[in-house]
Amino acid sequence: MRLITWFGGFLLLVTSGCGEVLEPTEMVPVEQLPDPVLKTAQEKLPDVNFDTAWKEHEQEDGEEVFEVRGKTKSGKTRDVKVTASGKVLEVD
Repeated sequence: MRLITWFGGFLLLVTSGCGEVLEPTEMVPVEQLPDPVLKTAQEKLPDVNFDTAWKEHEQEDGEEVFEVRGKTKSGKTRDVKVTASGKVLEVD
């Protein structure tokens, strides 16, 4: 009986995400990104060929937030998180 209780508690923690809430995102074609977003991403990571982007449901100071991802010539994946006006929030 203890095994079932422990397993049930573990399953509850795993399925609930341990309290972290992940917001869904919306895919956006790179060519449809707001100009400031793509321009800033290209300036911040000039050696990256961006091919994937999505709009996050979180906002930064009332602005939409986009994450733009691509690869370098050597194949390394890089991404940058940018507000709709072009403010860089994060670079990976």
